[in-house]
Amino acid sequence: MTTSATTSAPTPATTGRRVLLAAPRGYCAGVDRAVVTVEKALELHGAPVYVRKQIVHNRHVVETLEARGAVFVDETDEVPEGALVIFSAHGVAPVVHDEARSRGLRTIDATCPLVTKVHHEARRFAAEDVDILLIGHEGHEEVIGTSGEAPEHIHLVDGPDDVPNVQVRDPERVAWLSQTTLSVDETMETVRRLRERFPALQDPPSDDICYATQNRQVAVKDIAAQSDLVIVVGSGNSSNSVRLVEVALEAGAGASYRVDKASEIDPATLEGVRTVGVTSGASVPEVLVRGVLELLAEHGFGQVEEVVSAKESLLFALPPELRRDLRAAGAASGRAAEPAPTA
Repeated sequence: MTTSATTSAPTPATTGRRVLLAAPRGYCAGVDRAVVTVEKALELHGAPVYVRKQIVHNRHVVETLEARGAVFVDETDEVPEGALVIFSAHGVAPVVHDEARSRGLRTIDATCPLVTKVHHEARRFAAEDVDILLIGHEGHEEVIGTSGEAPEHIHLVDGPDDVPNVQVRDPERVAWLSQTTLSVDETMETVRRLRERFPALQDPPSDDICYATQNRQVAVKDIAAQSDLVIVVGSGNSSNSVRLVEVALEAGAGASYRVDKASEIDPATLEGVRTVGVTSGASVPEVLVRGVLELLAEHGFGQVEEVVSAKESLLFALPPELRRDLRAAGAASGRAAEPAPTA
């Protein structure tokens, strides 16, 4: 773990009151790719561009894209026939692709590549007629999409306490997969209990919990024990943001809570606090974190120390459908095709 220089010098009013700012935080490569996909589609095709479900789980991002002409719907049958629809970063079941084709919809699939990897793993295990124990939260869009890849083979396991309820056809032919945004520690505890019941349990070929989720949990652990209070910026339907609050408390934070934006912070919670930890979920733009830091500075927390736990450099190319359309638009306008953007 390394610590950067403070971003502002303490004044007499702020001496002894500080902020520990976790890094990495905020946007991951998959979220950045999904948001840029909607922005580019709006630039290229004009409004409206339809998006099935929230493109990412963040209220500010959704409202900002709505203001630019994105129309968010719950199901494909809400999209006019022949229109353009973008599938969210959380992924969709094959039946959703079928529904879109039946309505003649043009589609751009902004599913995070790390979620797509889990879909591939589900199809492979299903092809081998293995029962798949999918660790995740019931009703989460990512879980619904992954389950749809092999509904007859997948059994949802909603945390360690759900393990006794699992029933499989053959205990010798069982594998596990997981939602990408879970608590690493809780998932590993679930796997441990599953392996006690099913010693032949097969692991996925690679870790399913995404690098960004893991890095943000490590980062919040690095600041939690030193923090009287940890504030997590993120929306309530963001699984990875909710998990960060849990991880902070488990790692020794005096208190922790989640806010969508700075105005949701109750100044009363800052009374008697000397050190505030701040982090944000993987779908949170940095502007929201800056707003929190500005509010904290107004309450005497002007000293900010960024605690760097890891460096991230992963980039994902935009969806192939969008890259194709961008090349075609470039060719039609008589200029060089725009290089394939990355998040």
